[in-house]
Amino acid sequence: MRIFHIHSGGVHELAALPTQMPTQGFVWIACARPAFQARLAEIQASLQTLVGLQLVDLHVSDLLNAQLPSHYDYTSQYDLLVFRRLATLNGDAAEPPRPPDAPAAPTGSSPPKRSGPPVLRRIDTSPVGFAVFDQLLLTVHPADCAVRDAYAARLLASLPASTSEGRSSPMPGARVPTSPADLMLRVVNQMVDGYLDLRRELTRQLDHWQNELLKPRARYVNWTSLLEARLSLHMLDEICEDQRTAVQDWIDALETWPLPETPTGLRELDLLKVRSRDVLEHIERVVHHVRRLEQSTETAVQMHFSVQSNRTNDIMRTLTALTAVFLPLNLIAGIFGMNFEFLPLIHKADGFWWALGAMAFIALGLVALFWRKQYLSRTRR
Repeated sequence: MRIFHIHSGGVHELAALPTQMPTQGFVWIACARPAFQARLAEIQASLQTLVGLQLVDLHVSDLLNAQLPSHYDYTSQYDLLVFRRLATLNGDAAEPPRPPDAPAAPTGSSPPKRSGPPVLRRIDTSPVGFAVFDQLLLTVHPADCAVRDAYAARLLASLPASTSEGRSSPMPGARVPTSPADLMLRVVNQMVDGYLDLRRELTRQLDHWQNELLKPRARYVNWTSLLEARLSLHMLDEICEDQRTAVQDWIDALETWPLPETPTGLRELDLLKVRSRDVLEHIERVVHHVRRLEQSTETAVQMHFSVQSNRTNDIMRTLTALTAVFLPLNLIAGIFGMNFEFLPLIHKADGFWWALGAMAFIALGLVALFWRKQYLSRTRR
């Protein structure tokens, strides 16, 4: 668990949960899901001391649920946002066993990671929960969450000498978050940027498969990997749709907030709306790209079968043309093979050569005709 006091003068990382709410700024409590599960009573008591209320039991279950899709909920005192982020490259660390007296999570452990190319394994996701109060932000992350550590490192990037309260950072030249909602949107935006970066790897992988599918002489296609890619894209589309719905619900809730009485408060509310719309626009870009990749994959499969069909048609056309060449020759051979006593050329010394010449002439004529009509040539690709 990591606790930060964020205010206009800088950022302080605290060693323990505060006993009272600071006069300036707000508090960010970032903890892993196992730590939140193990220290739930302590965190609830701290919330009661700092903000005067505790998390609702159903929201606690949502924060402990490792399979919950992205969604938004609210009470009269705080807002709850669950947002699914991409898993780390090595997978999330396994969560320790649940203590006997801790509440059980609604679902079991995460499903095993899929096989296949690394780009497909990266589509595995895990939820991050945000409980947004007026002066406090509680976030629940998977174990060893890279997003939490990365953003905390950004807050403490310009770390000066340590103070008695903990580590601090004035963040020169950088604008610190002004509210818990602002901090939540920045962390969510960092998660969405991970999806935007994933687009390049997905595009390269699918371009490789498309090139393999469209090769005229391709004999073997890894249909298992291609099927996994299509299923992964479909799953990513559903994940992004849930994210878009959750962020849209958050934006709708922002419209119901009372207008601040000070110009500074009005500006902060406007900045929250702008940042929320920016996050929504990033999610929509990911959704648009994923659907385009799905269409491209489906088109590549159809083109693959079309190429194979054209190749089969070329072979059948060539065989048909060759059969047509030999049909008149078989007819001539059949006529002269009849058991009649009197046949033209049958008793002449040069009759065989006349028949053979006629057959060769007919065969060459048909070959020339079929070649001119491109019945014997391959389809250009």
